[in-house]
Amino acid sequence: MTSPFTGGCACGAIRYSILGEPLFSNHCQCRDCQRESGSGHGSYMTFARAGVTVTGEAKHWDMVGDSGNVKTRGFCARCGLPVYMTFAAMPDIFTIRAASLDEPARYKPQVVTYAARGHDWDRLDPDLPKFAGMPPG
Repeated sequence: MTSPFTGGCACGAIRYSILGEPLFSNHCQCRDCQRESGSGHGSYMTFARAGVTVTGEAKHWDMVGDSGNVKTRGFCARCGLPVYMTFAAMPDIFTIRAASLDEPARYKPQVVTYAARGHDWDRLDPDLPKFAGMPPG
């Protein structure tokens, strides 16, 4: 068994520990992730919810994705750092921002999602598979 994935916000008010390996790791170039990150993409790791422990109190805001399903983003009210996302349609998964990891080198992206919305100046690994939207089921 590998060591837990740990991380949290910049000020330490929110912390997480996750047992298990990521189910999916991606760079997302959708406009929502561009706006939230302040760059050309967001970088994420998705895990089974059962292995996740979160301490501290996050503020939340909901948005509706292209699928019509609600995404809830958790962020720190003190430092403002976005830390995680949950999905109403998929309550058994938990997604973290890769930059919130204590050991960011553990992030290994598998794909680029919403590449159709990417910008020429946001150059990602050309060897990663790219999907115009989300990859098929």
